[in-house]
Amino acid sequence: MDVVKLAIHGAAGRMGKRLVALSTSDPALRLVAAIEYSKHPDLGRDAGLLAGVAEAGVPLSSSLDFVADAVIDFSLPDSAIALVRSCVTHKRPLVLATTGMSEDQKTEVRAAGLEIPIVWAPSMSMAVNLTMKLASIAGQTLKDAPGGADVEIIERHHRYKEDAPSGTALKFGELIAEAMGQTNHQHGREGQTGQRPHDEIGYHAIRVGDNPGEHTIVFGLLGETIELTVRASNRDCYALGALQAAKFIANKGPGLYSMYDVLGLE
Repeated sequence: MDVVKLAIHGAAGRMGKRLVALSTSDPALRLVAAIEYSKHPDLGRDAGLLAGVAEAGVPLSSSLDFVADAVIDFSLPDSAIALVRSCVTHKRPLVLATTGMSEDQKTEVRAAGLEIPIVWAPSMSMAVNLTMKLASIAGQTLKDAPGGADVEIIERHHRYKEDAPSGTALKFGELIAEAMGQTNHQHGREGQTGQRPHDEIGYHAIRVGDNPGEHTIVFGLLGETIELTVRASNRDCYALGALQAAKFIANKGPGLYSMYDVLGLE
């Protein structure tokens, strides 16, 4: 297989540094661009050294003028959309992992998928995506359970995370609602809330320390409970999944792809 020329957008962030470090040790990948915002204090420094590994020969840059077989984005919504537009203009395949986008921004990503290949997922983790598949199966099985099944989603992330609930938690809820038919998505509870309605999925976001990500999906039935829990112990699971997605998307035609496609879970 040809070596995939890789660009990383958000390369000096927590996820970006791990992507740089892991990509430079993968013989199937060659880092060609490391991108950050125009006022980042480390612009011009070597991306490998910034990531705590050997010199990569790729300086941190704010320019979107580069040639790559695949681009990985872990940034913020406005920056991600600027990158999406650049990728459409230059016909670059994109792995899009930024969460917290507005509905208008999501619409723009969907439109971009008509012109370029995009792997778009709220989580790049293999374990998270496998758990999503299991949650969908559970939802299909429990949708007509005697007495009904209540669904609650609890997620924990580090104190620096800027959106809540996490994009991954919302995706879990979307998949379960597709399977079971809930129409009410309740974010937290307080006060005299009354009896829990059956058409509800509850979300609870916890922000503590440096937790890289943890999700528990609770299916509560009468007399028994099922819990699906997936935990990350560090960020490498997300980075490795994104690098796998970059290899997958490099030779694909236009379209929106998911991590189910990358992992063969469809």
